[in-house]
Amino acid sequence: MSLDELASKYISSAEQVFTRVAISTAPVSVNVESVRRVVDCAKDYLKDARYYMKKKKFEVSLTSVAYCEGLLDALRMLGAVSFEWPKKARKTRSEE
Repeated sequence: MSLDELASKYISSAEQVFTRVAISTAPVSVNVESVRRVVDCAKDYLKDARYYMKKKKFEVSLTSVAYCEGLLDALRMLGAVSFEWPKKARKTRSEE
């Protein structure tokens, strides 16, 4: 599957979810065991990303690490974990 096909597939899937998503109005409680399960899932996605990188399946590797980052970001936004992404020197447009 090409990168554009892969991106289209994931975009379409996300668009469908957003047409159906229902935000709960009830208070949300996240217990530690649930957080651990999500962290473990994120670790599994990272493991997959490394595996596919070695297999030179870069689009699958990128997708896997993006899932990992998304889960970690979601946990952070919920206040269930705390961390900061490593900061890298960014090029300005004039340097590109």
